[in-house]
Parts: sequence; structure tokens; C-alpha cells
Amino acid sequence: MNQTNLWATAYLQILQNHPDANAVKFWLDALSWGNAERLGPGRVRIHLSAPNHYYANFIETTFKADIENAVSEVIGEACEVSIAVQKSSDSDEGAAKKSQSFQSPMENPLAPPSETPEERTTTTLNTHSPSPSKGGFQSKSSRGPVEDHIDQNLTFDNYIVGPSNQFAYASAFSTAENPAVQFNPLFIYGQPAVGKTHLLHAIGNHIKKKNPHIRAYFVSAEKFVNEFIESLQHKKPGDFRAKYRENVDLLLIDDVQFIVGKDRSEEEFIHTFNTLVSMKKMIVLTSDKAPKDIDGLEERIRTRFEMGLVADIRPPEIETRIAILKAKAESDDVYLPDEVATFLGTYVRDTVRNLHGALVKLQQYAALTGSEITLDLAKQVLQSSIPEEGQEYTVEMILNAVSKHYNLKIKDLKGVSRAKNFSLPRQIAMYLIRRYTNLGFREISQIFGKDHSTAVHAHQKIEAEIETNPELRKNIETIREQL
Repeated sequence: MNQTNLWATAYLQILQNHPDANAVKFWLDALSWGNAERLGPGRVRIHLSAPNHYYANFIETTFKADIENAVSEVIGEACEVSIAVQKSSDSDEGAAKKSQSFQSPMENPLAPPSETPEERTTTTLNTHSPSPSKGGFQSKSSRGPVEDHIDQNLTFDNYIVGPSNQFAYASAFSTAENPAVQFNPLFIYGQPAVGKTHLLHAIGNHIKKKNPHIRAYFVSAEKFVNEFIESLQHKKPGDFRAKYRENVDLLLIDDVQFIVGKDRSEEEFIHTFNTLVSMKKMIVLTSDKAPKDIDGLEERIRTRFEMGLVADIRPPEIETRIAILKAKAESDDVYLPDEVATFLGTYVRDTVRNLHGALVKLQQYAALTGSEITLDLAKQVLQSSIPEEGQEYTVEMILNAVSKHYNLKIKDLKGVSRAKNFSLPRQIAMYLIRRYTNLGFREISQIFGKDHSTAVHAHQKIEAEIETNPELRKNIETIREQL
């Protein structure tokens, strides 16, 4: 097998093995094949390149293990992956700059407007005067202001990133850096209160900081529907359409599933969506479910949601929960001991909102009683959140249950064999340990002698397949009964 075929085969294997192939494809497509070199008997290193440091770092931390495992399976030898940043020649860089400088606003209305020094001076001296139309992009003042409803306090800088939201964060940041260039729309989904709305505002703030001329608009789907109904009642649908189709460059819609089933609103949304995409305006949507899982969603709408990039956010793991609590306490200028943060992060598991709520409750109680925030005080105030003794499962209990169900030895469960009769039970064990214990992915990976990303991948794979694979679901339920 030649080197080019090696990468092509490994690439297809990664997509087949990963529960979210579209998400992986977006990042892997940015990689360029370099070469493979032999390090010694049974060991090979492959060299790949990424377009910039941001891509290289994200792929390194998120997909490196997937690439190494896939190549190892293809060639039957151990593999190491090296990811470098592409080096552009001077002529290439010059051509890129030249291309950017001559890009018309119609080609990317979200790009910062090109101005001559004279135009920049005029704009500075007379900020309230409308500027001449340049292609499809005009200044905000000449086209009518839109109140953006973007919360300036919600930025990428204060968004806590962990394995559960890393891909969504990277996708959102990539969108904010190059809106409507790589993909459109961006669709972020996850259960309520896990940080989707924060990312919407962060995208808006980042883009507006780079280009204050951008007319961004944040709106909930419920408000979108209500505004449309009001426009019909007052016989002003033209004003509604002008607002969303002509006066917005960046549309951020929260909880888009609310539009489903409202026929006329759905129709209006489709036309708005089509108009903005055709004009290369950026759309970012959030939902509590993936497009394919939204009940009653028309196929024509689902395909539009999936024509860009779909990214998910899962409930935060313990490390991320603790980091969120520490960041929240710091922003409130409240001292939170590490042991208290660990206690709260251990027992308040489901959403970021509940984490904040538990911390606020503890802070208020301490302030009202004049008490210091201690572990004993946290246990007293939040005793309803503490599970009863014996309710938690141990790692040993889960390993024993899984190995018994699949008639394996625990040493085989922790072994290195990639055969399906070993790898699937191993992934199930990782999934159950993550779900029913307080351990994070790094600790779980150490139990099995794997790297961090292997545990993350196992959890994602089982979590995705359990919804569509009846046999897998039945096996996991049987193991739960044993527990």
C-alpha cells in the first residue's frame, strides 16, 4: 500500500468508527498528507500538516488518538502522528494577501470593510454620516440600526472548555474567525443549560469586535415566531422580512426547535434562511436535539440545518464542572476552597445552570449568616443534592458486571486487543464508569492504560449508538440490572 492510499484508507476508517463522522470530517479535511517514516521494528510515524496553529492544536488534542488507532489497524503496526503547521511560500502569502485585498464585500459581507486611509479618517471624523454603498456591504448607519440583543458579558474568554464542549467551542470560534467562509450554518445542539446560548453570544461579540459595522441579531425562536405573528396581525409582514433578510448580517437563533410545527412561521424561516445563505450572511442555530432527532421537523428544513456544521455539547464532566465553579466564584469575587468546588462538582452533575444555582445558594447562605464557605457548610446547605450512602457504584463493581456479562476476565477488559469481542465491552465499561462514578475521562483512561482521548471516544460512541442499536441497549440494561 502506497503512502497516499494509507492515509485515504485510515481517513475512511476514522469516519466509520467515530459516532459523529460529519464533525470529524470537517477537521480532518483540513489536514494534508506529508509522509510516513519507519522508527524501528513495528513502529511508524506519519507526518500531517494543518493550515494554522489553531487547527493543529485542536486536532492534536482531539483526534490524534483516532488517527493513530486507524493507521495502526490499517498497517498492523504501532503508529505515531506528527502534526505540523503548513509553511506557505512568500509568493503564496503574497497572493493570499492580494486576493484578500481585492475581495469585494459581496463575496463576504461579514469581512471587515476595506478602507483607504482617507476613508478611515473620514469615518472617524463623521461616524454618524452614512457611507457610500460598496457592493452589497454598507455601513450599519446607512441601512438602519438593529438592536443586536447580544450580551457583552458572554465571550469566548470566559467560556470554560472541556471534553464535553470542546468541539462545539472550536466550531464556534472557527465561525467567529471566518464567518460564512468554511460552512453555513453552524448548528449547536445539547440538552438545556449546557452552554449553547453562551456560545451564540460569544460568536456575536467576537465578530462585532473584529468588525463593528456588522449588523448582528440574537433572537430566540419563540421571539422570532411571535414577531412574525405580530407582523401578520398589523399587516406589516414586509417590515418583518426587511428586518431579518435585509438588515441582518449575522443571525443567531436560540432554541430553533420551537419553530417546528408552526407552519407559516416555518415557511417564513425557510425563506429567511435561504435569503441569508445566498447572500453569504452567517446563521448560527442552537437546539436541544440534533436535526435528525427533532420530532416533526420537515426534511427540507433538516437538510438545511445539516448543510453546514453540526456540533454537540454534552453535560460537563467533573473537571469542567469544577473549573466552571472556580471561574464563577472568581468573577463574583468570592473565595471558594478547592475541596468545596470538588464537592459541588461531584454531586451537581447535570447542567451548568444547576452548578451556578448551587454556588449562588451557598454564597447567599454564607453571606446571610456571616459564615465562611467550608465543606461542612456546603454539605449542610446542599444536603438535598448529596446521594444516599451506597447509591454510587464503584469501578470494581462495574468491571465485574461487564466482564461477567461478556464472559471475559478483567485483565482482558483492560487489555490491548482491538478485536470487537474485547473492544466493545471495554468501551461499555468506560461509558458506565463515566456515567455512574465521579471519575473524569483522564482517570478512566488510566484505569485501562489508555490515553485520555480513548476514554472520550468510547463514551461518545456508546452514548450515540445506544439510541439506535437495540442489541447494545439491551446488553447495557442487563449489566445495569446486575449492578
